[in-house]
Amino acid sequence: MKKLERTIVFGLKTCLYAVLFLSFFGIMGMDNPQLLRPSRTAAITMLTFVVSGLGMTAAYGRYDIGKRKSKPIISSIGLATVITDIVTYIELSIMNTNAANNTKFEFESIGLFCVVVFVQLIFVAAFTYGGNWLYFSINEPEKCCVITSSAESFIQISHAIDVFRKQYKICEVKDYQADDLYDAILRCETIFLYDVPVKERTELIEYCYRNMRNIYFSPEISDIVEINSKHTILDDISLINLPVKELSIEQRFMKRCVDVVFSLAAIIITSPIWLLCAAAIKLNDGGKVFFKQKRATKNGKVFEVYKFRTMKENVTNYSAVADDNRITKVGKVLRKYRLDEFPQFLNILFGDMSLVGPRPEMLENVYLYTEEYPEFAYRLRVKAGLTGYAQIAGKYNTTPKYKLILDLMYIENYSIMKDIKLILQTLIVFFKPDSTEAFDKDRYAYLEKFADFLEANWKQSEE
Repeated sequence: MKKLERTIVFGLKTCLYAVLFLSFFGIMGMDNPQLLRPSRTAAITMLTFVVSGLGMTAAYGRYDIGKRKSKPIISSIGLATVITDIVTYIELSIMNTNAANNTKFEFESIGLFCVVVFVQLIFVAAFTYGGNWLYFSINEPEKCCVITSSAESFIQISHAIDVFRKQYKICEVKDYQADDLYDAILRCETIFLYDVPVKERTELIEYCYRNMRNIYFSPEISDIVEINSKHTILDDISLINLPVKELSIEQRFMKRCVDVVFSLAAIIITSPIWLLCAAAIKLNDGGKVFFKQKRATKNGKVFEVYKFRTMKENVTNYSAVADDNRITKVGKVLRKYRLDEFPQFLNILFGDMSLVGPRPEMLENVYLYTEEYPEFAYRLRVKAGLTGYAQIAGKYNTTPKYKLILDLMYIENYSIMKDIKLILQTLIVFFKPDSTEAFDKDRYAYLEKFADFLEANWKQSEE
């Protein structure tokens, strides 16, 4: 069944990419017959489409049905396809600038190009919904055992698992100290270890590995540090080396060059949007256009971050919450589409921030989070960023601890190519809901009731 499943997924993936390729060249070939016969234009244009497509799918995500929900797959594949189309379309227009076609540069039929994009997006949606339907018709959800340490932790992880209810089904829930814990593991296919002490977690991972069970566990700081480890042999002794992770002179130079070039280009390109935002803020309440706030960056250095003002003036300063009455009508629109962040390109140009890095937190939050999680200070080892791994992979309701985990994953795996990939992936954020995610009322009531039952059992076991 596993071999059949992999064959079906490979077949669907091949068909989708072939359809996207053929639709572009079939439709654009109506006005460009040289694309449909052996020619230099056809060869170079096809090569551009393939190379761009491979690069964009590597950045945004592939056709991984059965692993992700349909909408995120459609967003990533759709965005990769549109960018690939644009690059190939521009390349085709350049290739057609010659004595036989266009004596001066001009874009090919924009109407046909829009038809290409529309048809391709329909195919992407159809293949994604159809592929996931077929995959989950063949595969039942994996039987899961959740092992954790408290009812609160169970609610957190169960909510995350419930989002992927077609992939996973919770059949067992156990405290990590339960007597029948190992029997429960053997009755399931996949084991989730969440908020389990490291010593006990290590023993459970070894047992799951020995009995060939899939394992998911919540990482701690030590796990992130080990990601960058290297295997070393001294004489005949195997050791794991954890080198100090710092950006080299070359990396710092390249990162700064990317910051300056990109921020200058962004300021010039988005300048009309800046004017519209400023006018809207002024017309709304006549107050200041820009808002400055002290934030922390590399080595704890304090700087003033620039943003378009989205709140009323002279209000108490704290992080925005749901239905925040401090936010103006214009501010809601600016926040929804992240337009209030544009002035931070000035911070990047001045060197206070970088394009990619941990999000600069308010000083009040830095003190609060560091008091609760002393490791939070580790994220100040690099410059704060406009975008980053935590901003893309996380959500507004991601806890400070797991934002820290994501930031440290970025720091420990830094590379220029990783930065470029994260810059490209930032576009995906616009397709994610910006409201704080919450439980469905009926399911939340069920989980609360289940949590009360578990809490009683945990208290009894502790006694």
